[in-house]
Amino acid sequence: MNLVSLRMITDDVARLVGFYEHVTGVRAEWATPEFAECVTPSGTLAIAGSRTVALFGEDIARAAANHSVIIEFRVPDVDAEHRRLTDLGHTFVQQPTTMPWGNRSLLLRDPDGNLVNLFTPVTEDAVRRQERPARYAGAV
Repeated sequence: MNLVSLRMITDDVARLVGFYEHVTGVRAEWATPEFAECVTPSGTLAIAGSRTVALFGEDIARAAANHSVIIEFRVPDVDAEHRRLTDLGHTFVQQPTTMPWGNRSLLLRDPDGNLVNLFTPVTEDAVRRQERPARYAGAV
């Protein structure tokens, strides 16, 4: 099994897609006005409108209701990303901080309130974990 995508449900697809394009520098691929994907080398962030939920069943997902997932992007230099995003007017939940597991992390929220972590491995152990085969890349 291979995790390939994370899908987010939103009431404003264009706004959320714009945020992720801005933060990641990845241009979204639009399938319909209600569905777009930001494709990266390691996975895809899919963004779908609330109206698409009915295709799976009634009331199975609610937009902007996440309080338990952090969407994470590994970046070459988290401090440079902090400067870039600050200059573009973004505000942050947490300034760049080196975490106990060796990643330097920066937290912000997307327009729907989802937490987004930009991180750079900075210790030998953290770098080694990121170099493992893909099936172990997320393990701490």
